[in-house]
Amino acid sequence: MQPSSAMPVSSRDYDATPLLVEPEVRRLDGVAREVSAPPLVAPVTYGSLADLPFENAETAPKDIVLSRRAEAGRWTHVTAAEFAEQVLALAKGLIAEGLMPGDRIAIMARTTYEWTLLDFAAWAAGLVTVPIYPTSSVFQARWILQDTGAVALVTETAAQASALGPERERIPDLQHMWVLEKGHLDRLAEFGENVPDQEVAVRRGVLGPDTLATVVYTSGTTGRPRGCALTHGNFFAEVDNAIELLYPVFRARTKEEASVLLFLPMSHVFGRMVAIACVRARVRLGHAPSLKSEDLLADLASFRPTCLLAIPYMLEKVFNTARAKAEMGRRVSTFDRAVSVAQRYGEALEAGRAGTGAGPSRALKAARTFYDPLVYRRLRNAMGGRVRYIICGGSPLGRRLSAFFAGAGIEIYEGYGLTETTAAATVTPPLKPRMGTVGWPLPGVRVRIAVDGEILLAGGPVLRGYWDPQAGGVTPATNEGWLATGDLGSLDDEGYLTITGRKKEMLITAGGKSVAPAPLENWLRAHPLISQCMVLGDGRPYITALITLEPDGLNHWRRMNGKHTVPPELVVDDPELLALLQRAVDEANKLVSRPESIRRFAVLGRDFTENEGHLTPSMKLRREAVVRDFAEEIEGLYTR
Repeated sequence: MQPSSAMPVSSRDYDATPLLVEPEVRRLDGVAREVSAPPLVAPVTYGSLADLPFENAETAPKDIVLSRRAEAGRWTHVTAAEFAEQVLALAKGLIAEGLMPGDRIAIMARTTYEWTLLDFAAWAAGLVTVPIYPTSSVFQARWILQDTGAVALVTETAAQASALGPERERIPDLQHMWVLEKGHLDRLAEFGENVPDQEVAVRRGVLGPDTLATVVYTSGTTGRPRGCALTHGNFFAEVDNAIELLYPVFRARTKEEASVLLFLPMSHVFGRMVAIACVRARVRLGHAPSLKSEDLLADLASFRPTCLLAIPYMLEKVFNTARAKAEMGRRVSTFDRAVSVAQRYGEALEAGRAGTGAGPSRALKAARTFYDPLVYRRLRNAMGGRVRYIICGGSPLGRRLSAFFAGAGIEIYEGYGLTETTAAATVTPPLKPRMGTVGWPLPGVRVRIAVDGEILLAGGPVLRGYWDPQAGGVTPATNEGWLATGDLGSLDDEGYLTITGRKKEMLITAGGKSVAPAPLENWLRAHPLISQCMVLGDGRPYITALITLEPDGLNHWRRMNGKHTVPPELVVDDPELLALLQRAVDEANKLVSRPESIRRFAVLGRDFTENEGHLTPSMKLRREAVVRDFAEEIEGLYTR
């Protein structure tokens, strides 16, 4: 079934055979230069995201579509009918407050149930939502509010609202400010009781696929953030094809209910897209606002999701924490053997699906069965016990971890995309994964590699333009339909995409050697002792690196090596620690040629943080800020 309207994609028979459409690869001089995959779902021709809660309520009113965090680790289920009722009430409240179709409403909050409720209620009232990271500075929040001309702001806490108080004079369009922790959403719903339901229906009725849905600001690693103007049609093109392609995530293939616990920021398009996809497919969705280990582990244990969203940094930490616990329990040799078995099992699974091998051998299956209760099941239990799938994006994960998690019973669907592409532009095809790559184009997307190696993207999820109030609304973002991403990559003969770096981050040494820092940085960040790594060398005689230490990994190393009485700030000069890091650098250098290898590195006494401006909210390096703040340490790498 291929819906042409806003009918829920999940109405397709769950037992239908999954679809796998081989992409078309175009070559130039024998080299793969372009790949495209036809859409699995016909484009939506009318309606908007605002319709989804109401269509779900009409189609399956008793289906549980969300779960809301309650006290003492409990979750309150929300049916499709109940969610639609809450969306309607809140939309009426926004209308009663005088918000008009097309007005922008900003949301500054962590990942909570209220975020998704506000999203759909604002759309039902004909509004445009503007996410603001809850960690944003007052200046950043003010700039976004000014740039979008937002007339309303919803903050999670009173402190966030108070911080913006002195700036109100500089935000002349801002007329309303509501605070979640003060119960203002309930008051809004009460305020709208006298607004006729028909008013919401009328506002929904004038929305279409080409209507602006949200303005999402990029992280701004190299300059001021830009507002990506995404339409309802962009989201439909993204989520409808993702639901069809990633069928194990969005369709219960067994009696076990499919469910997703979302803990990545809703302010980021990745988390937002998956939340919309869950509502679209009627997959139970939960929100976890805290990333503190103890809080997140408790939410995972009580919610018990079948799928998670993650960035590579999180999966690396899960792996490194598991190994550290095994080392403390004197089981590290067992853990390492289990890792080897899982990686070989994952690689054998991949070969079997690709037709290049027979799949796991009988001996390998037996070894995996042996280690499952000792290692793999413990890992799965730490994530709630039911996790079978992880959608991973943000930066390359790498073949080692992908193979390990696959062998441990958790399938990784790695993807690549931008805010400008409404999240994923490429993704691992479940029936034919290729670890170490970011997969094939999402159905309906085209990928092209320019002469200089830059990745160009086109298709339904690609934005029409950037928000530009000076130009009267939106300025074009594409050239003849193609979006220049600024990322570098390559296609193999079957159309799988591999990310090799950022165009603006390419280093050119004094000897003229071009070096992509990403492969070295990604490899080193996977080390249990390393938190962040930044490779340097532009205009310099050789390549160097700044390394920061992972607090949990460092504390574990101190305990295991009798250094627990030595203050962490003094341990960075410990010869044993430096020797261990040198071995990690030596391993990373095997990825590259001698002129591209790291010759020297410095271990910093403090980590790169978002608060100090070294990282974006999505954990990407702001290189100019790092170079500015650590100029002395960098000079030391080239003068000592």
